[in-house]
Amino acid sequence: MDIRKILGANLKRLRTAKGWSQEDYAFEAGIHRTYISDIERGARNPTIEVLVKLAAPLDVEAADLIRAPR
Repeated sequence: MDIRKILGANLKRLRTAKGWSQEDYAFEAGIHRTYISDIERGARNPTIEVLVKLAAPLDVEAADLIRAPR
């Protein structure tokens, strides 16, 4: 599976588990909402710095965001 698709699926799963819209999550992460949307669709390839910003409000490690489901 494409790493971008794995990231997008994990991000969406964790975000919705918190009950956040993309806009809520974007605010918490300090990233634009359309960028969050692009990542969730697998259309973006974020940097390591962005992965860290994405992970922090979700209370997970950046590595958890790119870990494939078992």
